[in-house]
Amino acid sequence: MKQESTRTGGVVGVLALAGTTAAVMQTLVTPLLPKLPGILDTTPGNATWVITVTLLVSAVCVPVTGRLGDMLGKRRMLLCCTVPLFLGSVVCALSSSVVPMVLGRGLQGMGMGMVPLGIALLRDVMPPERLSSSIALVSASLGIGGGLGLPISAAVAQYANWRVLFWGSAVLALLIALLVRSVVPAGSAVPSSTRGQRFDAPGAVGLGAGLVCLLLAVSKGADWGWASGTTLGLFSAAALLFLAWGAWELRTREPLVDLRATAEPRVLLTNVASVFTSFAMYASMLVMPQLLQFPEETGYGLGQSLLASGLWMAPGGLTMMLVSPLGGRLTDARGPKTTLISGALVIAGGYAVSLLLMGSAWGIMLAIMVINGGVGLAYGSIPALIMGSVPQSETAAANGFNTLLRALGTSIGAAVIGVLLAQLTTTAGGRTLTSETGFRTGLLVGCGVALVAVAVAAVIPAARRAAGPDEDAPSGTEPAEPQPAGRD
Repeated sequence: MKQESTRTGGVVGVLALAGTTAAVMQTLVTPLLPKLPGILDTTPGNATWVITVTLLVSAVCVPVTGRLGDMLGKRRMLLCCTVPLFLGSVVCALSSSVVPMVLGRGLQGMGMGMVPLGIALLRDVMPPERLSSSIALVSASLGIGGGLGLPISAAVAQYANWRVLFWGSAVLALLIALLVRSVVPAGSAVPSSTRGQRFDAPGAVGLGAGLVCLLLAVSKGADWGWASGTTLGLFSAAALLFLAWGAWELRTREPLVDLRATAEPRVLLTNVASVFTSFAMYASMLVMPQLLQFPEETGYGLGQSLLASGLWMAPGGLTMMLVSPLGGRLTDARGPKTTLISGALVIAGGYAVSLLLMGSAWGIMLAIMVINGGVGLAYGSIPALIMGSVPQSETAAANGFNTLLRALGTSIGAAVIGVLLAQLTTTAGGRTLTSETGFRTGLLVGCGVALVAVAVAAVIPAARRAAGPDEDAPSGTEPAEPQPAGRD
């Protein structure tokens, strides 16, 4: 029994490390952004593509790798994800101009499907009594990586050559590949329901095109102008592409995303709650670092360096790591719906704390710890809700689609909070800066969105129960998510 516990613990550790590494890739270049035009001999506008391209490519690839994981095997696709992660890191480390850097960052984005694949694999290989806590930790690795990645990247960028960041990520990608190959079992066989199925290439192209149009409009709308022809044209193209894609997915026999299952109330409301939760989480990631780094002369800025602000934020990532197992226990005791509601409430409470204590670095650190604790609870419960509502043959695809929606929530949050901070300004020392009212409004919006997530989560219907010994299970019914009988 002890040997089995050690083995499963190793699996969870490897998958959590994979998820954390994937998340770190997203914040890897953030400390470099002011320096990138000089490093790459390009304009500031072109330099932002180093971040934007990772978001776009990951959004397109995550649902694709999820579907392939269900069809070809989740462990196999995990190993496949490490290849572009490694290659992209090497290309970035060797880059001296913007085009190869953007190419390398795009390759890194292809590896972001590791988190939903790892979560889905847990359902195949973990004993039921450890499933909830394992899902919670691996799912929270997205937030953990984001919380820890910034201070680590800032320290490396400040005290070493910037290329070290990418050589380090290349080493991490190799390490994850070796660990997955040696520690992670293959899991159950590929379900018979997916054997022999053809990959839905038209669906993948349609979804990818729609996402590129939507995310380009959301992420670049502030630069291009929200009322510009380019932005409005991209939003219109996204709407048309999504309508056409939805019609195709409903007609094809082997869709990339089973929209009928996605429309099932339990899955649909969980996905909606995911969008609002991710929005609420990312609002703090935009507001808090700026408050820490704004000059003290403003009266509300705290005058911290980039590295110092990252260190003040770092305990939030550690809090998420510590809270995740507690979320798994709460899920076992009360069900994932209760855990999601609790997490969203804690996030809202963290914003309330931030409004009271935003005048000190210690207060902001405490608020971030509370907010990220709530994110750890919420993010750990979402995959349990999803996997308790879809067939085992669709777990990776369903988790991939949910991860995509979480990314969409962060993108929308970045756009909305960015507009608020840009519009509510003041003048100090001849410069136009975000005003204290702007920051407070951003925090209030984060709190309000978290409360919307609470309201959505509260109406998620109870899971369908597995049939008892004297009952016939309805066609297509899967066992409820891991929880004691009689719980929601």
